[in-house]
Amino acid sequence: MLTRYSLWRMVILGRGKLMFRRRPHNIDELLPKLLRAEGMETPLLQLRIIEAWDKVMGKNIGDMTGNKFIKNQTLFVKITSPALKQDLSMMKSRIVKRLNEAVHAQVIMDIHFY
Repeated sequence: MLTRYSLWRMVILGRGKLMFRRRPHNIDELLPKLLRAEGMETPLLQLRIIEAWDKVMGKNIGDMTGNKFIKNQTLFVKITSPALKQDLSMMKSRIVKRLNEAVHAQVIMDIHFY
């Protein structure tokens, strides 16, 4: 005999099968799992690091940089000014820390200025 509670918990399908109600999942839980399963999490984080460069470093430094790409957890950045390249080389560890904090993940380990 079905009680009011059991009717609320299940739906009767056409052939007499019962389907229980499942807990709904939050999109905040599902999206990271999906990205990780499809192998898209790392490329997305790498893109976020590259996009965060101008925001973290500022407009003036952003204007003096060219191509940026990531290979083997190393960010490669083209710098047009030799003096700026030398200054940034001395601040590598701080820049790496700031960029990783900007995307809330450990994406890069080093920076190479060329």
